[in-house]
Amino acid sequence: MKITGIKSHVLHYPLEEELGYSQQYYTSRTTHLVEVKTDEGITGWGECFGGGNVALANRVIVEQVIQPMIIGMDPLDREVIWHKVYNLLRDHGQKGMPIQSLSGVDIALWDIAGKALGLPVYQLLGGAFRESIPVYGYGMMLQRVPDLAARFADESAALVESGFRAMKMKIGISPERDIELTNSVRQAIGPDIKLMVDANHAYTARETIPLGRELEQLGVYWFEEPVASEDHQGYRDLCEALDMNIAGGEGEFTRWGFRDFIQKRCIDVLQPEVCGLGGITEYQKVLALAHAHFIPVVNHVWGSAVAVAVNMHLLTALPDLPGGAHPVQPMLEYDTTPNKFREELLSTPLNILKQVKKNDGFISIPRGPGFGFEVDLDFVAHYSSAA
Repeated sequence: MKITGIKSHVLHYPLEEELGYSQQYYTSRTTHLVEVKTDEGITGWGECFGGGNVALANRVIVEQVIQPMIIGMDPLDREVIWHKVYNLLRDHGQKGMPIQSLSGVDIALWDIAGKALGLPVYQLLGGAFRESIPVYGYGMMLQRVPDLAARFADESAALVESGFRAMKMKIGISPERDIELTNSVRQAIGPDIKLMVDANHAYTARETIPLGRELEQLGVYWFEEPVASEDHQGYRDLCEALDMNIAGGEGEFTRWGFRDFIQKRCIDVLQPEVCGLGGITEYQKVLALAHAHFIPVVNHVWGSAVAVAVNMHLLTALPDLPGGAHPVQPMLEYDTTPNKFREELLSTPLNILKQVKKNDGFISIPRGPGFGFEVDLDFVAHYSSAA
């Protein structure tokens, strides 16, 4: 089997309402899908992390830089392909957009392998450690409105009503405002729902410590990306100063980027982003590093239904840490804010929200060869960006 072509599909549409996080507000949705074709008619799908104009830049890297390197190669030679591309790009970017682009291609190769062998990807990764996966609802994004605390309260209460037993909200406006918003959500959902907060690296460690102590009093389970991903010492200081979990890692790339972060015990919960760090081939190495240091992994998930499905397979094949009769199960992150690329992209939807409601916060593991989905090509054509 040979690779005959790679095509990027950058999909885009305007949102009805502005959404934001600590770094910016945005008014449109973007997703970057990668389609790898073979001479045997098997097509694989992947996704590259990075929205907006980043997706347009990554499209050029995928089609004009990576594609010529691997045309004619056997798509089952995933390690060979990964190292060839990385070695040729090393002098031009060991992190960031080149690795995001490689991620989407690598993920598509795993889809091809599963389809060629007639196996779900989680079996290629070693098998299923569980038959169902708990899901946490990601919502409560920042908006420039006067009633944000009330909106957060209403949205979080609706997530509980929808079956979620864990959820994550955005913070990062100011310590005082963050405490107000978190208190509003905690009052709305009660004491028994697991609550996480995400500052998207808005603070320094010195600012975060007193804020973290206040959040601990509100029963926050983890504080995600409190400081910049480059600030390893800041992360370590927070792990030592605070009792709640410090989470992060979505902005890191490859085993070499994660190596010091993990070895220095900078994190309590590691959040690798498979669509950005180098794909599934590299994710497996990062996972091995994390588990070698007994650091639990809860994958970062952001993007379309493709990214969600990929992570369902990774979580299905994720070993219990440290293991036991009643292990803590890794959760699937699920964005509950409006996103057509999550709900309408596939010929048969994943139906995450319906499953969560029916199964009290859990979903079933995926079935079928590869990632087990079919992309709606008419939908892709309709929302593809020509720019």
